[in-house]
Amino acid sequence: WRTSSFGWRCNVMLRKVYLVGGHVTPFVGKGYPNFQKGAKGLKEYFAESIQGAFQKTGVKAEAVDRIYVGNFAGELFNSQGHLGAAVAAAHPSLLYRPSMRVEAACASGGLACAEAVRAIGAGDDCVMAVGVEVQTEADARTGGTYLARAADFNRQSGIDDFTFPALFARRAKAYLAKYPDVKMSDLAAVGIKAYSNGNKNPLAHMHAVKLPAEKAVAGKEFLQNEELKPFVQSTHCSQVSDGGAAAIFMSEEGLKKYGLNQQSAVEIVASDYGVGDLWSDPEDLTVMDTTKTVVSRMLATAGVRPGDIEVAEVHDCFAIAEILMYEAIGFAEPGKGTELVKSGATSLEGKIPVNTGGGLISFGHPVGATGVKQVLEVYRQMKGLCGDYQIPRTPQLGLAVNMGGDDRTSAAMLLRNTSPVSKL
Repeated sequence: WRTSSFGWRCNVMLRKVYLVGGHVTPFVGKGYPNFQKGAKGLKEYFAESIQGAFQKTGVKAEAVDRIYVGNFAGELFNSQGHLGAAVAAAHPSLLYRPSMRVEAACASGGLACAEAVRAIGAGDDCVMAVGVEVQTEADARTGGTYLARAADFNRQSGIDDFTFPALFARRAKAYLAKYPDVKMSDLAAVGIKAYSNGNKNPLAHMHAVKLPAEKAVAGKEFLQNEELKPFVQSTHCSQVSDGGAAAIFMSEEGLKKYGLNQQSAVEIVASDYGVGDLWSDPEDLTVMDTTKTVVSRMLATAGVRPGDIEVAEVHDCFAIAEILMYEAIGFAEPGKGTELVKSGATSLEGKIPVNTGGGLISFGHPVGATGVKQVLEVYRQMKGLCGDYQIPRTPQLGLAVNMGGDDRTSAAMLLRNTSPVSKL
């Protein structure tokens, strides 16, 4: 741990920590080819994610010292809690291992990864983070009410049946008022990029769905709240998905102990997370202050500038969220986020590719799995494993930012490729 200029301790690695890989299931739901509701549940996604991680990394289950589970709303969507104990069925050697669930709404997976890194810093040699969510068994309005638990439910759920689209429509409305040169049509560029990337990604929920520019600009409005209705469209929204992801982290000693090559891993340079105030509204709806604080203190402590980052996964639960993420991280100046995406800078061929596999909007958003998937996407880009959506140059430094609620939790991780050429 190291104290930053912000007066808070950031988890910059004093003991080296590596991500050795993992597994991401297809993210599925309405719009995914041949999707069948109820075909798989939590148990199946846990097993598929964990077993896939062992298969892809070559790590044996017996090596795992500890497991962290990211899941937001199993009790609501699936009538199932106690998910720390859900991992044992994936492999007999996980029986009796330390395992616990962490919950931070949509940042649950990011916190599972962060705690895996902390556990290695504390002495473990091999820790797994696994995230799973199954949401499609509920109808849309019921599911929207379940997800509203990530807000201040008693105060905010009445804003609309779809609480979170309304909360982010509120941010979009404020943004357009503050920056009058930005139009709703400018936000469509986020969705166009997301779907284009997802069309190249066979794991993506919307892999088979095209989003031409004219459809993106004229997306369907669906809120009942008349004041906010014009400020969010269906093509701006992340998907209601089922899926899972599991990542395996190791110490340097763990790599040696289990015969793994350091060059096949990526190093965790820094990890941090923090929270805002659930019970109050942001002072400025055009700023993601929690994400801005967490990311800036992590980068400052690591001695990294936003311009050093060569690939990023950010939390695009809505198009406006990706724009505000650009600005909170420092990829764009305030009010300039739409210019950045429209310029192509965040495309696969751009100077800072963002959400290369489609992000939450197209890859999908099984809530607890998203943060784990994000770090694995950075890993896969660094190791040239992304197939048709592989970016042209091998990135040396990558960032993952996973957000919970309306910027009420933010988890960030900085990853470095272990190839000889490096920014650090």
